[in-house]
This record gives sequence, structure tokens and C-alpha cells, in this order.
Amino acid sequence: MIFNKTRNFLFRNRHNIAVFVLLNLACAACIVLVAARVAYTDSSRHTGLIWNLFLAWIPFILSYFAHALSWKRSSIYLVIPIVALLWLLFFPNAPYMLTDLQDLARGTGHEAPLWYDVIIVVWCSWTGTLLGVISLYLMQDIITRTFNRWLGWVFVFAISGLSSFGIYIGRFVRLNSWDILQNPAETAVEILGIVIDPSRRLAAFTMGYTFFFLFIFVLLYSFSHMLQEQVTRANSSPDQLASTQPTQPVN
Repeated sequence: MIFNKTRNFLFRNRHNIAVFVLLNLACAACIVLVAARVAYTDSSRHTGLIWNLFLAWIPFILSYFAHALSWKRSSIYLVIPIVALLWLLFFPNAPYMLTDLQDLARGTGHEAPLWYDVIIVVWCSWTGTLLGVISLYLMQDIITRTFNRWLGWVFVFAISGLSSFGIYIGRFVRLNSWDILQNPAETAVEILGIVIDPSRRLAAFTMGYTFFFLFIFVLLYSFSHMLQEQVTRANSSPDQLASTQPTQPVN
């Protein structure tokens, strides 16, 4: 009985489990690649990528927790707003890893081959971005189910813009999520000064990263729903589905 329940649970959640396992494998691969570089070159370069990956996991875990709670109506207006606020503070850490690609412009010297550093940085950046995309998708699903689809997409666009602004603050102003929690008043004043007197670099960076992240999100969103449409079409056409299955020999 327990075996059947476990098997049914794994089958129903096989795609969710696969995503979680693959993300963990990707992070493990990143750690191994960085560790091998440190051992080979005796240099600590790129070790900061591992810390950035850890920060990228925080919004993913918070969104997964919020999504699990969202099925209970009592949690929608009590617990989830608190979790969502923490998620919003840490979410920019995930797409922030795209900016780590600029580390490749500094060269590698004679420490390690350039192609190896490219693999490390791209793999870490892409893993962090995927954590952000999935995290945002989970939060969008909460908004869509609680209110409507249009508000869910307004949420996606708003968060994409806010996170791009947060990435700018983290990359160029050198503020991070911990600063907001440790020194909220001082950090808020500094951010307010940037908003009141924005620079051209701020405007260009925020707009560019907003559209780029939206492109990635919409592309992956459309691809996942394309697969769902194919499954739905196959289920609605059993004759067509049967024609694709191998025929059994007649005894």
C-alpha cells in the first residue's frame, strides 16, 4: 500500500521532481567546476559564483513555499504576503547572475583556459537565471489563481522591471538584499536618491535587462505551454494517438 502511494505520488509529480533534481545537479556541476579550477590554479577566482547561486536559491525556495501554501485559502491573505515580501527582496539575486558574464572580459591570464572559464560562468549564470524564471512563474501562478490571468502578467512585467533596477543597484551601487534587512532606513534613503536623480546608465541598464529577462521568461513559458497543448491535442484525438503506437502482433 505504501509502495503504491509512493509510486503514484512520484508519477503525478514527476515533472516537478525532475526540475528540482536537474537544478540541484546543475548547482552540483557548478560547484565541481569551480572546485576543480581552484585546485588546478590555486586561485579563488569564480568562487563568488557559488555564493551567488546560494542567493539565487532563496527566492526559489520562498516561491515554492508560497505556492504550496496558496492552495489553502486561509494562507492567501495572511502568510503569503509576508513570504512574498521576502521573495521580492531576494528575487533580483537570481537574474543578477547574468551580469557575472562580464567577468569573462577581464581575461583569465595564465591561470586556466578561457573555454573552461566560459563553461563555469555561463553554467552558473544560466542556472541562476532558471531559478529566477521558475520562481517568478510560481508566484505568477498564485496571482493568476487568486485573481486573474491579466493581473498575473502585470505582476510579471512589474517584477521584471523592479528586479532589473535591483540588479543595477547590486552591480553598480554595491547594495544587496542583506543591506535592506540590516539597515532599512539608510538603504531606503540611498535608493530614493538614485530614483529621484536617475542616470542614463540606470535607464538603459534597467530597460535592457527588463526586456531581456522578459524574453527569456516568455520564451520558456510559451515552450512549456506548447508541450501542454500537444498533450491535450493528443488526448482529444485518441485515434491519432493510437496510430503512433506500435502495433501488437496477432497470435
